[in-house]
Amino acid sequence: MILCLETATPVCSVALNSACCTLAMRETEGQNAHSEKITNFINEVMNEAGIGYSQLDAVAVSQGPGSYTGLRIGVSTAKGICYAADLPLMAIDTLEAMAHGMKEKLGSQIGPDDILIPMIDARRMEVYASVFDANLQKINDTEALVIDENAFEDLRKSHRLWLFGDGAPKLKKLFESQPNISIVDGFRPSAAYMRLLAEQALQKQQFVDVAYFEPFYLKDFIAGKPHVKGLG
Repeated sequence: MILCLETATPVCSVALNSACCTLAMRETEGQNAHSEKITNFINEVMNEAGIGYSQLDAVAVSQGPGSYTGLRIGVSTAKGICYAADLPLMAIDTLEAMAHGMKEKLGSQIGPDDILIPMIDARRMEVYASVFDANLQKINDTEALVIDENAFEDLRKSHRLWLFGDGAPKLKKLFESQPNISIVDGFRPSAAYMRLLAEQALQKQQFVDVAYFEPFYLKDFIAGKPHVKGLG
C-alpha cells in the first residue's frame, strides 16, 4: 500500500492506493487548502482503511511542476512521514500522473494517434505542459510554454490533441477554430491518478533521497515585493 500526496496545484489530494485500486481518498481545492487540510486528510484515509503507518510500503509525492508553496508543503509532509515511519519516498511526475488520469477518464474516446497534453496554469498565457502519445509515452520534455495561435502547429496537423488541466480552459478562445484540438473542462490533478506510476516505481525501487530530494519547480521562485505602507 502506498500513501500518495498531490499538492502541485490548488488541489490538495491524499489517496491510499493499493496495486488494484484506491482504498481511500480525500481532496479539496482552495486557498490555503494544503496547509489546513493535508494532515487531517492523511489521518482520515489511514483510519478509513484501518491500517497503521507500519503497514505502508512507501509514500509517493507529486514532484511538480506547479505551485512553489503547494509543492513545498507536500514534499515536507511526505518526508516527515518517511522519517517517522522509516519508509521509502517516491517522486511522481505531476503532469504524467495527470495524463494517466485523463486517459482513464476518456477511455475509448482516445484514438491510437491522439495526443494528451496536460497543462498547469502559470500566468497569463503561460502553462507548464508535457506531451504524451495515446500509450502515455512522453514525446516532449516538460516545458514552460507561452501559448499562442501557432502552438502545437506540427502536432495538430496529423493528430487530435486533448488539452486539460487548469491551464487549458483559458485557451478555448485561442483554439476555437481548430477542429483537431479538444479542451477538457474541469479536470484537476488527484492523488488517485498517481496509483499506477507509484506502483511501478515501488516495483523498480525507484526511491528518492528523503534528506535531499527537492520538488521540480521548473522555474525559480521569485518572491513578490511586499506591499506594506511606508516601505519601498
